[in-house]
Amino acid sequence: MTARMPQRYLHWIGFLTALALLSSCSILPAETFEVYQLPPSSIAIATAPDRLPLTLHIAKADSSRLTDSQRVLILNQNNRVSAYKKVRWSDPPPVLLRKQIASAFRADGRLSLVGENNPTLARDLELSGDLDAFYVEYSAGMPVAVIRFNAVLAQTARNRSIAARGFESRQPVEGKGMPEVIAAFGRGADQVAREIIDWTIQHGSAIQAGENEMPASAGRMNPPAEKP
Repeated sequence: MTARMPQRYLHWIGFLTALALLSSCSILPAETFEVYQLPPSSIAIATAPDRLPLTLHIAKADSSRLTDSQRVLILNQNNRVSAYKKVRWSDPPPVLLRKQIASAFRADGRLSLVGENNPTLARDLELSGDLDAFYVEYSAGMPVAVIRFNAVLAQTARNRSIAARGFESRQPVEGKGMPEVIAAFGRGADQVAREIIDWTIQHGSAIQAGENEMPASAGRMNPPAEKP
């Protein structure tokens, strides 16, 4: 003869089943975001460049916690920082800018090899720095994409910095939509990349000619720690 389950257990089973069904029905859908990357570099691929026999490694730039996030930032009046709603970068700006600069160097073709995020790469030069700005700022009521990068160029074989310079781009946003905002950042990144390439080639050529000697006050610099 089969034993009957006590009535109070049946009540508990029914209660738990209903609770499980209610919980499964109350799960909210995940919030969705529009994800953007920088437009491809507009720097044309060189067909027969005069190439320097130098290898360059590009390190991920240092930045603030706000800049090193995937939010598309806005700098408002009174230094208040906000972000565009439901919009994200595909990578944090230090990574985006590093990829853009590396792509531009490869298209330019005047260095024998350009690497990024590769700790095992034997390099002659190391490009690092601080990304101080990567945001939209309103100037006279109009949005402007601002990129500000303080670069340091190091000669790794001699364990010393050979040059340091700030680069800044301010590109007006030509429209009201998010694609226009991203396009302005793309133009700005290309401008910064072009200036960094010319600056690096200038110092690389001086190294090859044996002319690049830093003053004693410049000191020495350890190779930047590798960042993921």
